Amino acid sequence: MRSGFLTSYSSVNSVLEQPRPTSAQPSDSYVPLPALLGELKEAVLDELHARLTTLGFAEIRAAHGCVFAHVDDTGSRLTALADRARLTKQSVGEAVADLERLGYVERVPDPDDGRAKIIRLTTRGAEARAAAIEIFADIEHRLASAIGEERFARFRETLTDLYERTR
Repeated sequence: MRSGFLTSYSSVNSVLEQPRPTSAQPSDSYVPLPALLGELKEAVLDELHARLTTLGFAEIRAAHGCVFAHVDDTGSRLTALADRARLTKQSVGEAVADLERLGYVERVPDPDDGRAKIIRLTTRGAEARAAAIEIFADIEHRLASAIGEERFARFRETLTDLYERTR
């Protein structure tokens, strides 16, 4: 874990409450968008992994997210996972091999192409992903409560719009 969730989720609140520059020139307290988003991401992931550890999924690392976040319920080919994660096949392949060794995924023959393999979650992998989804929902609920449901909904909608425009 990087920084103990940056002294709880209060750091997430501080990221969401950063002052905005009011002119074309950033102020001394201005924090660039990548730094704000990066801190928020790190804080959320720190909490995710701490809570996954308490639930018995201690061996899951941030690098495994490229698989858990992108594998279809029925399984996915390695090339599809790499494309979705915007990573190389080699780096995603390493995460898959690690998760396979840990019992979270398995490789099975692709029914449409006997030469290819499908990567799919095992029962344990599906349990870990379900736990992560619940944890993310809890974090979002807590953040929405902290800054207001409506404000958080606008924040999330704006991030989604920006994400779609940059994909």
